Amino acid sequence: MVVVKVGRHGEGSRAVISHTGALVGSDDVFGAALQRAGAVRAMTIEQLFSAAQLLATHNRVKGNRLAIVTNGGGPGVIATDRAIDLGLTLAQFDESTVQALNKLLPEHWSHGNPVDILGDATEQRYEGAVQACLQDNNVDGVIVMLTPQAMTEPTLAARAVIAAGENRHKPLLTCWMGESQVKEAWNLFAEHKIPSFPTPEASVEAFSYLANYHRNQLLLLQVPAPLARRSAPDAEGAQLIIDGALAEHRTILNSLESKALLTAFGIPVTTAIEAHSANEALVAAESLGFPVAMKISASKISHKSDVGGVRLNINDAHTVRNTYNAMVNTLQKQHSDSQIRGVTVEKMVSSPNGRELIIGIIRDPVFGPVISFGSGGAAVEVQRDRAVALPPLNTFIANNLIDYTRVAKLLGNFRNLPAINMHALIQVLLRVSEIACELPRIQELDINPVVADDKGVIALDARIVINTHMTQLKPYDHMAIHPYPAHLQTRWQLADGTDISIRPIRPEDAEIEQAFVRDLSPKAKYFRFMQALRELTPEMLIRFTQIDYDREMAFIAVLEQDGKELEVGVARYATNPDGESCEFALVVDDEWQHKGIGSRLMTILMTTAKARGFKAMEGEILADNRQMLNLVDHLGFSTSVSAEDAHIVNAVKQL
Repeated sequence: MVVVKVGRHGEGSRAVISHTGALVGSDDVFGAALQRAGAVRAMTIEQLFSAAQLLATHNRVKGNRLAIVTNGGGPGVIATDRAIDLGLTLAQFDESTVQALNKLLPEHWSHGNPVDILGDATEQRYEGAVQACLQDNNVDGVIVMLTPQAMTEPTLAARAVIAAGENRHKPLLTCWMGESQVKEAWNLFAEHKIPSFPTPEASVEAFSYLANYHRNQLLLLQVPAPLARRSAPDAEGAQLIIDGALAEHRTILNSLESKALLTAFGIPVTTAIEAHSANEALVAAESLGFPVAMKISASKISHKSDVGGVRLNINDAHTVRNTYNAMVNTLQKQHSDSQIRGVTVEKMVSSPNGRELIIGIIRDPVFGPVISFGSGGAAVEVQRDRAVALPPLNTFIANNLIDYTRVAKLLGNFRNLPAINMHALIQVLLRVSEIACELPRIQELDINPVVADDKGVIALDARIVINTHMTQLKPYDHMAIHPYPAHLQTRWQLADGTDISIRPIRPEDAEIEQAFVRDLSPKAKYFRFMQALRELTPEMLIRFTQIDYDREMAFIAVLEQDGKELEVGVARYATNPDGESCEFALVVDDEWQHKGIGSRLMTILMTTAKARGFKAMEGEILADNRQMLNLVDHLGFSTSVSAEDAHIVNAVKQL
């Protein structure tokens, strides 16, 4: 699916009190939602048709490493610039590829990517250069360009490229620039189903659609659980902090409350002590040890640094008391409407190798909570370096989120700085994802700055806004993407001692689901699908394994066999149009029937449907499927012959 969205730039303005709210717009969120849906986004109608032309072919990539072959240096640089703009990677050739090109091309060729085969390029140079690039394991796709020149034959060069691309397994795109001299070449490319584009920019954009499609399809397969497999957060304690603020009719948590909430979810924060007098500030500083930072604590001041409410690197007792008095007195005069409680005193964090980042949550009115990541510090609105993703996150999605930002290039080894502890940063992003999942009242969250270095990650400041008007919802109803329901996984043992795992299906189960259906007997397939079927079509396989866990559910029974999982049964339901009932389906492998697996799957399925709020479960069963009819009778379903088809029995159970 390729999407063009109008109205990318909203003209309306709104008051924002957080850095994250100021940075993230609805169009960013829409783009993140498209990525998680596996779709490709185009920005213009021209790009829409270019993407459609390319994605309609069988061209697919496994990465974004691009090779460019050209007979003109200028167009090669134009293509390179556009590739960098779009986040593509110029492939680094294997040494064997460079040697092959050295033998083929004149001594003064570009000796790199783009491969400039020079203005007098013959069709032999085109064919050899394209073949060398396509065979390189570091290349995911090739763009070949031609500018009409006196010593170049566009049609012969096109035939050479077509020959080089025969039996290829990588995308090959062409850009023959010009008009009358290259028309025959365009026709040849169309005849051989090789995508062709009129300009370097258009050809690079077309390749980016393939790269984006590959990446977004990988995102589509991600189904993270709300909580990662590590120490559980103290979500109950965090909720009590929110309840305490609500009891005082506050929508903004103070600095200590915000840090306490982060700590409840295992996010490292600097220790802070709130002081309400100059002497208390001194005691706090002596307790923490110099140097310290002092920050104003007030109810209506959003960004403390904007009003002079932050002092850093305070090294002695006299300065602590003087700073307290000066800061409080000044702000009381300038912001008399703010309830100034005092200051927080914090131990200064010294990190010569640290990079300042921002991590946040913003509530979108359509898609719910959205996680933001980017460059942090006092100038975040100026830098505007951010990327967004819909929770829940896992390691793959978190890495993808980081890679979308400019600051990502500064997180590795940079000049004399060592690479940051990327594992620690990923863990913080996953914890923020847990906050978004478990605390639906979070309206906005800013952790800024987050300092990351080679030793770890620590949050220096945080601000949290809560929603006082949210009604109580079912778990995760506030999210656009329902998390993988890991809590529904169970283990069960058959009477003969065989251990069975019953869990919700995942996209990565496509292979075992296909094998399961393929190995069913013809009779079992017919009873399940009511038609002759050898195996699931690709569309059916996607439909059966990529579910949303909210409007539909599928449980599979699996066992370990020779180190691999073997699926032996599956039960599923889907919501009916009335929204109050659901339709079920069940099938158990022929060799594993009469062992109680079907009954167990159906019991779990009915319990889950009832918990989701469904009032009834129903299904259609072939009249000669006596085994299934006996099962639903045992489970308390009422049955009746269909009024439309006497060969079908309707089964219904009130939940």
